[in-house]
Amino acid sequence: MNAHPPVVTSRLPRFLLLFAVFLCAACGLVYELALTALGSYLIGNSVLQTSIVLSVMVFAMGLGSLAAKPLRHRAAGAFALVEGLLALFGGLSVLILYAAYAWLRIYTPGVVVLACLLGVLIGAEIPLLMTLLQRIRKQEAGSAVADMFAVDYIGALIGGLCFPLLLLPTFGQIKGALVVGCVNALAGMVVVLWIFRKQTRRIVQTGLLAGMAAVLTVLGGAYVLADDIEVSARQQLYRDPVVHAERTPYQQIVVTESPTLTGDGDMRLFLNGDLQFSSVDEYRYHEALVHPALSGKRSSVLILGGGDALALREVLRYDDVEQVTLVDLDPAMTDLARDFEPLRDLNDDALSDPRVTAVNADAFNWLRDNRRRFDSVIIDFPDPDTAALAKLYSVEFYSMVSGALTPHGNLVVQSGSPFFAPKTFWAIDATLREAGFATTPYNVDVPSFGNWGFELARPASETDGATPRLRLAPDAPDLRFIDERVLRAAEVFPLDRRSRDVRASTLMDPTVLEYQRHEWNAY
Repeated sequence: MNAHPPVVTSRLPRFLLLFAVFLCAACGLVYELALTALGSYLIGNSVLQTSIVLSVMVFAMGLGSLAAKPLRHRAAGAFALVEGLLALFGGLSVLILYAAYAWLRIYTPGVVVLACLLGVLIGAEIPLLMTLLQRIRKQEAGSAVADMFAVDYIGALIGGLCFPLLLLPTFGQIKGALVVGCVNALAGMVVVLWIFRKQTRRIVQTGLLAGMAAVLTVLGGAYVLADDIEVSARQQLYRDPVVHAERTPYQQIVVTESPTLTGDGDMRLFLNGDLQFSSVDEYRYHEALVHPALSGKRSSVLILGGGDALALREVLRYDDVEQVTLVDLDPAMTDLARDFEPLRDLNDDALSDPRVTAVNADAFNWLRDNRRRFDSVIIDFPDPDTAALAKLYSVEFYSMVSGALTPHGNLVVQSGSPFFAPKTFWAIDATLREAGFATTPYNVDVPSFGNWGFELARPASETDGATPRLRLAPDAPDLRFIDERVLRAAEVFPLDRRSRDVRASTLMDPTVLEYQRHEWNAY
């Protein structure tokens, strides 16, 4: 005699159970994506973070499936327990990891533990759900598996799309995970307290209902406190008070500001935790970046990156510059440069100049469609510490840049630190030469960064084998840092930081990413 007869013969319970499978699959994939996205924001190295999370979770899912086998005779109650735990830990996962990173300086061990825990719980779902599905209506095993996995994969698709398109823009990472946790808890309640209510003892129902209510209360309380917790945790990551913070679809933007002994505030911009400038000494960086490139023709200028508009400020100091196109990926960054008063004052409201056209687009794709040519191109991207940035330091990218230059046009590239990351620096030089440029590497000291390097380049076909001359235009504006003597000294590299035997970086072999990760780990 069958100890677990079918619940009912109608289609509604079966539909509701399959819908619960759909929701569980969507929630599970969101948890995976949330962990990988958080790691990319906090640690960088998105390929490694994705590999850690996915490999650990898939392995743990296998363990969870095995662990669920003894629970099948109490599948309904076991499923509710699994969903309650999954909702609790999955919903709180981003908050827990962010707090651990901010206050305890722990991340990778924490993400491995959480990924393993969530993987075990996700893996336990399918055997239990399969058992429950068979209790509703006996079905040939292959057909039941097909139905279950079809709905499961569709749920994963919807969860994968909802994460970047709905959850992140609407709720952000922390609140988005909490909302998904609540959905997960409700799915477990529906299965047990409605579909299998007749097979579940009243005391068990009461206990599960109380447990689910407790989970929802915790998640709801965390949702209410999430903003305050995030602000407090974020402040732990920065020395100075945070005056602006936002997470965009592309990056986390943070601005800090603190008074100095001279009375002038030290404003700093961080993208994904990496310092982009300090208002105390940013003029050193931007003068060194911009003015050597504008020593020749400059009626039309292209700036790739530099959404803070500080390089643009230096370009606009030349009255004979007729048109400037600035291409930056993130509209939030250019909006900040235009509307955030401290930054707008620092960049002299450069984006409001009628000579400027600002474009929010991926620079790689924008160059592929570009048909214009410019007298000078200034590249001011963050360092190549992610795969997305590494493609902007590739032979293929620089080849497209060459096509955007007029004959005898100048290109300048910010190239990182020759002291802290010499292989990365010289790999960028090798990449430019591989793309057909003659190069002049140079370096200056920027106190907030340390020793920093740049590449002045020109298509080799236009130079007859000579390297571009590092100089200022005769009509250059008055500068605070750079002059001809400084530029002559900038071409000198100490013995231990001169050219290295490194490979050029390409889309298929992004050597700059490899060098960047290994070199900066020492600091």
